[in-house]
Amino acid sequence: MNSEDAFEFMNGLILEKTKISLNECERDVFLGIWASKTYGEISQEKNRDYQYVKETGPKLFKKIGTIFQINLNKNNFKPTIEQLYKQYTLRKISEIPQRDDVITNLSIAQQDRPAYTDNPFIPLNDIITEQHLLFGREREITRVFETLNSGSSVALIGEKKIGKSSLLQAIYQQAQHQLLKPRKAIYINLSLIFNDDDFYDELCNKVRITVSKGRKLIRELQKQQLLLLLDEVQQMTWDGFTRELRQQLRGLADGQANPPLRLVIAASEHLDVLFPDSRDNPSPFQGVCIEEVIKPWEENIVRGFIDSRLVNTQVSFTEEEIIQLTQESGGHPQRLMHLCYRTYSRYMERIKTEL
Repeated sequence: MNSEDAFEFMNGLILEKTKISLNECERDVFLGIWASKTYGEISQEKNRDYQYVKETGPKLFKKIGTIFQINLNKNNFKPTIEQLYKQYTLRKISEIPQRDDVITNLSIAQQDRPAYTDNPFIPLNDIITEQHLLFGREREITRVFETLNSGSSVALIGEKKIGKSSLLQAIYQQAQHQLLKPRKAIYINLSLIFNDDDFYDELCNKVRITVSKGRKLIRELQKQQLLLLLDEVQQMTWDGFTRELRQQLRGLADGQANPPLRLVIAASEHLDVLFPDSRDNPSPFQGVCIEEVIKPWEENIVRGFIDSRLVNTQVSFTEEEIIQLTQESGGHPQRLMHLCYRTYSRYMERIKTEL
């Protein structure tokens, strides 16, 4: 689906519902955002006032979001429109069957369209690297880039398996277009790093400089502008990691208007718990990283997630099932994924038995 097709699809729906089509500036912003361009690039290419373009974007998101009852922003714009397209296309082909008809109508429906028997509730354990599969974290991503663009580093704090690593991947992939001042994004998973030497080796390899540490490393990194994303930062409490390494990272990310490093770190506990402030062991990231707490999903997000995964299937969960899934998962994304996977599998087993 290219940008023009997407615009024509959305503009047609908006015209149908409101009797008013999108204007030329809204069209330019729509096409520009679809192509991952900044408001500045759109303004320059279309010879439009930058402030006007910048104000048009949020208004466009709000207009579409209000009409279609969705949460739309610059980060989730393209995947959400694509999801709407799939949803409306499926409805156009045929009405989605009611729950009581799912089993009895399946054989007839299979004559006209695919069975969609693959379980849509995956990945179960892996980090989400395909951005169209990431769901429900638009606000967090927006706040992270707002913090980075304001001149601070960020710490993502949340319980294990809450989705911090998937968020880091999203930030890694979106950094090129979301950062006002360009930085090269570097991702390091500290669960695979066991001591200072491993860290210096991995960092220098990612930056493509000769392996070094201390003043030599500082001089090399001062030539760079990096966004360093560190996953599983609690590993830095291991004996193999020294205070000197953590303090060097702090120094490179702090104390300057435009330091060599901006940090986005992910940890399972608050920084003052991981690295308590004291005379002998000062906290390396406290005061440098602003904490963004990653919380479980609220009920409306849980429902939206289930709907988004079921939209291209011939299965619908009952209201009772959705309430139970919400309660049992506690809004924990990975726990919810596992529970939905099992629920969907039961439907498939039942369908196979009926056939």
